[in-house]
Amino acid sequence: MRFGITILPEHHWTDAAPRWRRAEELGFDHAWTYDHLVWAGLPDSPWFGALPTLTAAATVTSTIRLGTFVSSPNYRHPYVFLRDLLALEDISGGRLLCGLGTGGDLDSRILGEERTVKQRVDRFHEFVELLDRLFREDHVDHAGPDYTAVDARTLPGPVQRPRVPFVIAANAPRSLRLAARLGQGWVTYGKGGDTLDEWWAGIAELSARLDESEAQAGREQSLDRYLSLDGAPRFSLESAGLFTDLVGRAAELGFTDAVTHWPRAEGAYAGSEAVLDEVAGLLPSLR
Repeated sequence: MRFGITILPEHHWTDAAPRWRRAEELGFDHAWTYDHLVWAGLPDSPWFGALPTLTAAATVTSTIRLGTFVSSPNYRHPYVFLRDLLALEDISGGRLLCGLGTGGDLDSRILGEERTVKQRVDRFHEFVELLDRLFREDHVDHAGPDYTAVDARTLPGPVQRPRVPFVIAANAPRSLRLAARLGQGWVTYGKGGDTLDEWWAGIAELSARLDESEAQAGREQSLDRYLSLDGAPRFSLESAGLFTDLVGRAAELGFTDAVTHWPRAEGAYAGSEAVLDEVAGLLPSLR
């Protein structure tokens, strides 16, 4: 089992930088940040851009992997996104993980868009497929329903070959098939539920669906499977005991990676940094 921590991009860098350094010192394998214009969970919170935040994080860390949790097409063209990712990957020395998802409707609505879920999913699939090509090819031409690229040059190419790993967020069958086809990882926060038992039942169902999607795709190697522990109805860092229990259940279902959140003083992910320190001490024994 590998372990990740998500640091929301809500702090001025003077306050955020110590958290990113500390995540590496605590022994986490990867650290993530949300990629939104506004996150619905904290609509009135200060908020900073994900890619500049991760670029800054790359300069104050040296080993921990860094990722978007997750990026969506809501306000990006794949080619413009590629250029930003190439710079971030270069600065980080090849430590980038690219979390990708359909995205909710808040960011797009802020920009004046009104799309159905199907339309957002259609756009997402085109986005991922074109981004995959841009990482792997040079002189890319594409003419699709949502995106156009004309002789798109892609030098210098990625540090990681054949490209940056895609960690695709998916719950519905169509996007699970996309993850199985083009992803190196799959991430889920579950299907909701008022109790832990309900939540775990949904996780088990999704895991079984991914098994089917991988079989249909003819994958020889299974995807890395990332579980956002805080999709559960209880915050995973409520206690070291709860964290340990959640990780054990995740391992039983075949997850390779478990992701928590940096505790906040109040509201979403409210908790104690003392528990974070206690959990960090347990990570070697939980691997």
